Formats: sequence, structure tokens, C-alpha cells
Amino acid sequence: MSNTRVRRCAALAAVAATATLLLTACGDEASDHNAQDVSFAQGMIPHHRQAVEMADLAADRASSAEVKDLAARIEKAQDPEIEKMTGWLKSWDEKATSTGGGMEGMDHSGMSSDMSADMGKLEKASGEAFDSEFLTMMIEHHESAVTMAGTERDKGEDKAAKAMADDIVTGQSAEIAEMRKLLGSKG
Repeated sequence: MSNTRVRRCAALAAVAATATLLLTACGDEASDHNAQDVSFAQGMIPHHRQAVEMADLAADRASSAEVKDLAARIEKAQDPEIEKMTGWLKSWDEKATSTGGGMEGMDHSGMSSDMSADMGKLEKASGEAFDSEFLTMMIEHHESAVTMAGTERDKGEDKAAKAMADDIVTGQSAEIAEMRKLLGSKG
């Protein structure tokens, strides 16, 4: 298992280095952005971090190879997006986190009212119980991200942010369908 972790760390480091290079290359471009773009990045960064935190638990706790694979793909997709959004906020001279009310335009209605309690439950689970809890929580989490990304597509101005929102809607909608299938549910 330590070889797997070493490979994962090396892969993440390579992704981070690539993202940094891309952000540096893109940092010189003037960007038209609005408050929705800022709100999207400020809201999606902690949202993605939470998904990565959940996905990281799967390596040691999941029993299903499919759940472990899905979790690894979630981490691989969302870590670079966090870096990219952080870069946008810096280039826009905005804080990485919202201050005050800051989540205007973000619909978090799909998220659990007590995600920390849910995370505690997930951290204590293992095997098939973990798989079921992880999939259930991640479906809810992804549904919220899809809603947030939809708002960005509708109200945002920055082309790169809107493109990422499109990618989030497409990718996470597909993962929702995959997770529902893994849970054995329909719909």
C-alpha cells in the first residue's frame, strides 16, 4: 500500500506542477470577470476540498475496487481545479475564501445541514458500510456542485470559469450516475 501512496503523491505533485505552469502562463491574460465568478471560485474551492477529503478516506476504508477507483478519480480531477480557481482569485485580486455573506448566487440547498457530523460518520465507517455512506454523501455533494456550476454557467462572465463549470456539470453528472449504479439505485 505504501507504493500506492508514493505513486499517488508523485502523481499529485506532477499535476500540481503542471497546474502551476498553466496558471503562470494564463496569469498574464486580462480577464473579464464578475462577482458571480468570484463567488463561484470562493464557494467551489472549499467544496472541492471537502470532496477530496472524503475521497482520501476511501483508500483505506472502502471495500469496493470501484469505489476506490472513483475516489481516486475525484481527487485527480478536483485537486487541479482547486489550484486553478485559487490562481483566478489571486489574478482577480480576491481572497481565496469569502468574507461575510460571500456565497451569493450559490445554492447549497443540496448539501447536508451538518456535513461535519456526516464526515465523522464516514471516518468511522469501513468496508461495505463505508462504500454505501461514501456513495450516498458524494452523490449529495456532487449534486450541490452541479447546481453551483449551473449558476456559474448562467450568471458568470469569465470564460475559463464558465468552461470549468461546464466540465463540472458534465463530469460530476456522469459520476452521479455511476455512483447511483454502484449503490444499486435508479434515478
